[in-house]
Amino acid sequence: MQNAIEPTHDRELLSMLTQTLQDGVDSFKVSVQEAAAGAPVVLFAVGTGGQPERHATLLGALAGSGCKIVAPHFERLASTTPSEDELTLRARRLSLALDAFTEPSAKVVGVGHSIGAATLVAKAGAQMWLAPGRRVWIAPDGRLTRLALLAPPTGFFRAPAALDAVRVPVLAWVGSADSITPPVQTEWMASAMRASIAVDVRVTEGAGHFSFMDIPPPHTTEPLPDKNAFLQAYSREICKFVIG
Repeated sequence: MQNAIEPTHDRELLSMLTQTLQDGVDSFKVSVQEAAAGAPVVLFAVGTGGQPERHATLLGALAGSGCKIVAPHFERLASTTPSEDELTLRARRLSLALDAFTEPSAKVVGVGHSIGAATLVAKAGAQMWLAPGRRVWIAPDGRLTRLALLAPPTGFFRAPAALDAVRVPVLAWVGSADSITPPVQTEWMASAMRASIAVDVRVTEGAGHFSFMDIPPPHTTEPLPDKNAFLQAYSREICKFVIG
C-alpha cells in the first residue's frame, strides 16, 4: 500500500520523490529517482544513520547518469552491533522497495555503505552470522546483478563457506584511515570471494569510514584534506561500475 508522495528538498536530488510503503502494520519511507525505461536500477542501502540524503553527491551522480534509484529510509541504529531483528527488517524492506518500484524483470545493482553494504552482501546470497550458532536468516534476492560496497563490515561472513553463494561482480571501496571497517576486512572478503567472482578492491589513502558521506554523523572529524574532490571522484567510479 502506498500513501502520499512528498518531494524531497535535497538540492542535489530535486526530482527525487519520497513515498511511504507498508511493512505489515508498520510503514517506512522510500526515496525514488525515476529514469527512462530500461535504465539501470540502483538499490541504495544506507548505513547506520538510515537517511539516503546524507549521500547526496553519490545519489546525484547516479541520477545524472540516468539511473533509477530506489533508496529506503531506516531508523538510526542505536548500537554499532545491530540485532538480528534490525538486520532482517532492513533486508526485508530493501526487497519490499524493489517490489513496489521496479518491474519484476529488472536487473538491479546494489550500492551500500557500512551496514547497508553488509546487508546487500547477504541479499546476494551470503550467510550472515552475529556469532557462532547465531545465523541471521536473510532471503537472497536474485534481482541483484552486481554490488558496490562502501566501507563494508565483513565480520558477519567469517563462518566457513559463508560467502560461497555470492556470484555477482563486486566493487568494494574503503579508506586507509577507516578505524571502523579497516581495509584488512575488505581485503579478507575479496580473498574469500575471488575463487568464484570478480572483486575489485579500491583503497583511498587517508579516507575514513564517513568520507563517503556528504553529511557524516555529528562530532566526527574528516581526515581527507579535500573531501569534496573525493566525493565527486568516487561517485564517478561508482556510476561507471553501475552502468558497466
